[in-house]
Order: sequence, then structure tokens, then C-alpha cells
Amino acid sequence: MILKDYIRERVKKVGNYIYETKATVRQAAKIYGVSKSTIHKDVTDRLLKIDPELAKKVKKVLEYNKAERHIRGGQATKRKYEKMKNKGQFQNQAGNNSNL
Repeated sequence: MILKDYIRERVKKVGNYIYETKATVRQAAKIYGVSKSTIHKDVTDRLLKIDPELAKKVKKVLEYNKAERHIRGGQATKRKYEKMKNKGQFQNQAGNNSNL
């Protein structure tokens, strides 16, 4: 597989970034200005061919992030509803305001 130099450089930078910061694919995509799909392909496919050792390290980070995903999602949901509760924005099913 022949990669253009700028892609090869991005793949290495993204791999190092994820490994060093334990960032998620979403976070890395935002930092590097590319899609989550591109980041995922970079670190699961391209990085393996460019730097197999770094690819193994990044894979562990991605596996950890995936295992923790449900916890982070639950925490985000909890914060959302606590914020809504504090602002008095809850409504019950009948549409009346509720002061939980």
C-alpha cells in the first residue's frame, strides 16, 4: 500500500496522540479535523502497516475506551438530567412541570 506523505504523517501523529493522551476516536477526529471513520481507518489499518508496535499500543487504548463507553454515556446522561432538574425543566408525561 503506497500512502501519500501527508497521510503517513497524519497516521503517525494520530497514533501517538491517542496513545499519549488516551483520547477517543471522536476526540482525535476533532483535533485533526477529519472524520471519525478516517481516524479509525488510520489507527486500525494504516498504522499497522506503518508502525506495528505503535498500532498494538493504540489498539489497547481503543479497546479500553470501548469498554468504558457505556460508563461515560451513563455519566453524560446523568449530568444532563441533573442539569435539567436544577433548571426546573422536567416535565411529566402529561406535560405538567415537575419539581423532582
